[in-house]
Amino acid sequence: MVLKNKLGIRSEVELADVEEKLSKVKAKELFESAFLDTLEVGSFRALLQIHRYLFCDIYNFAGVIRNVNISKGSFRFAPITYLEDAIKKIEKMPQGSYEAIVEKYVEMNVAHPFREGNGRSMRIWLDLILKKELQKVVDWSFIDKEDYLLAMQRSPIKDTEIKMLLKSALTTEIESLYIYMRGIDASYYYEGYTLYKTEDL
Repeated sequence: MVLKNKLGIRSEVELADVEEKLSKVKAKELFESAFLDTLEVGSFRALLQIHRYLFCDIYNFAGVIRNVNISKGSFRFAPITYLEDAIKKIEKMPQGSYEAIVEKYVEMNVAHPFREGNGRSMRIWLDLILKKELQKVVDWSFIDKEDYLLAMQRSPIKDTEIKMLLKSALTTEIESLYIYMRGIDASYYYEGYTLYKTEDL
């Protein structure tokens, strides 16, 4: 089923193409405009604003908490009846250490607050927290897709693997547009979007 979109696209292939191109342009703008510097780091509002910024040209639900239950494979994300309470609890989680930051990220992934685009928005959100608290970000281009997806699948039960994986890719180059764009491309690759390079848009 093709997600209802602002552009009236009815082909999954065409929608994926347009979504990747438009949202990567917006992702690049996020960094270059310094919009990210205005956000309340670690808050759900910050994640919501990132999601809205990325997908506002494509979906009416950009920056809106989902009102349907969703799953990936056999894993069911937080049910909508519990979602808002889960988000409030996650917001209160500490973020003063590397371990705490990743634990907060894992819990937000389990919540999966949006209809689409959760992973891509959350990886930017995670980097913002790491940047503020530790003066580091993840260089996502160093993290293998399958390693990442498997670690995230296992993370609600045991988060050791994702902690080790992300730690191995931390960099202090927090102001590098090149690292950021390379990270956006890797982040989109995890979700199957590979047609465009962010630096070329």
